[in-house]
Amino acid sequence: MKNASEKVKKPIPHKKIIIAVVLIITAFFGSYLVYFILQVSFNTESPIVVVISGSMEPNIHKGDLLFVAGMDADDIKNGTAVDKDGDVIVFDARGLWPGAPQEPIVHRVIDKYQIGDTWYFRTKGDANSLPDAVDIPESRVIGVVIGGIPYIGWVKIFLTESGLLIPLLVVISVLLIISIVSDVIKEQHEEEVKDNKKDKKDIDTQPQEEE
Repeated sequence: MKNASEKVKKPIPHKKIIIAVVLIITAFFGSYLVYFILQVSFNTESPIVVVISGSMEPNIHKGDLLFVAGMDADDIKNGTAVDKDGDVIVFDARGLWPGAPQEPIVHRVIDKYQIGDTWYFRTKGDANSLPDAVDIPESRVIGVVIGGIPYIGWVKIFLTESGLLIPLLVVISVLLIISIVSDVIKEQHEEEVKDNKKDKKDIDTQPQEEE
């Protein structure tokens, strides 16, 4: 029988660590997969947007998370600034006028017209006194708002504006990996202690040879 000194130590179960790391990576990249599925399902490059201004209050608030669906320009509902009955669209205004925001704009359609084969949309925020400076060509329309969740987007706004989004993801990932590795090493240590006690007990119970 092998005694404690002859016992071969069990290797640390690296397989468990690898599996855990793979699961963490899958969880993060899984969000991109879900987003891709939404892009295909909603027929738009940006199926989810977060409202970053109060220009659409009181109907849509800053921090609301909106769901956006692609729609043919012909089918986008026209409305008026008074009745506020037009579709709410999300569009890319970058470069359309000086100082245009980099983030998509969420405004209501108050008029639409067609030049040749191209539709143009006159838009306005419900809380704004004047329409947007430039009419929006259909090529800039990301989609039509079809629903939303109030205020949940504040988490993204806070993390983005504070610059904490990426560092927070990195810290969470590192802490998860450290926790997993620590648990695996602790489990290995407990198994070694248990085996050592068993070996010691076996040695103590062995019959002593007579002189």
